[in-house]
Amino acid sequence: MLPLEGKTAVVTGGARGIGAGIATVMARQGARVAILDLDGDQAAATAAALPLPGLGLACDVILEPPLQEALRRVAAALGGIDIMVSNAGAGRGPIDLDALPASAGGGRVESMPPEAWDEQLAQNLRSTFLGTKAALPYLKQRGGGAIINIASIAGLQAAPTLPAYAAAKAGVISLTKSCALEYAPFDIRVNAICPGFLWTRAWEGMAAMMQRTVPQFAGKTPREIFLEVVKSGVPLGREQTPEDIGELAAFLASPAARNITGQAISVDGGITLR
Repeated sequence: MLPLEGKTAVVTGGARGIGAGIATVMARQGARVAILDLDGDQAAATAAALPLPGLGLACDVILEPPLQEALRRVAAALGGIDIMVSNAGAGRGPIDLDALPASAGGGRVESMPPEAWDEQLAQNLRSTFLGTKAALPYLKQRGGGAIINIASIAGLQAAPTLPAYAAAKAGVISLTKSCALEYAPFDIRVNAICPGFLWTRAWEGMAAMMQRTVPQFAGKTPREIFLEVVKSGVPLGREQTPEDIGELAAFLASPAARNITGQAISVDGGITLR
């Protein structure tokens, strides 16, 4: 029997990147997976291509009524919800290079418009709060379950050039711990994953900005810049992948992790050791 066989998982922001990696690994381990994403067409395509075909729905997860309706549809179509993965966050929609670094949660506090701060907290913290709130009734109906929140190593360290993003992800970690304690009596386990350096749309945008603004990176492709950062900044010397995050998420959702709750686990090749 596969570890997640008979389980239904919801992955927000799962059309591509980390979310797609999580959905793929969970489906490989037997779960029926519903993907919620702003890009409904890509969500449906990604869900259809999973090892165990799932459901893809368009949904803006920072809006409560659409999110609640999406979970209602998932539960009706797939027979309930056992696992909630709140992954949607920074990188919503196409990267606007002209708006970087603010659009990626960057910019120092003294130069950051309040609107940019609010946007980052909405995308990364409000979305996690609403995902947890919406999923809890379904997990209680099941007699337990797992909530997995995708935070970031930025939420564990000082990040002067990413203050809004880092504050939001630190908030995700704190929310994870609070909910883990609050809902332990219902056998609902809540954990966070803190990814390190992954080649995602957000990192591609950041590398493109570095290409334009950092002299040493002039003439290099964004991918080459990213790999240089990985080589210099990751003790294990290799990038992390969406599947790396998916493997941990699937483990945390499985019976093998039945006594793990309230944790924020880094998947970063040792970045946070320095």
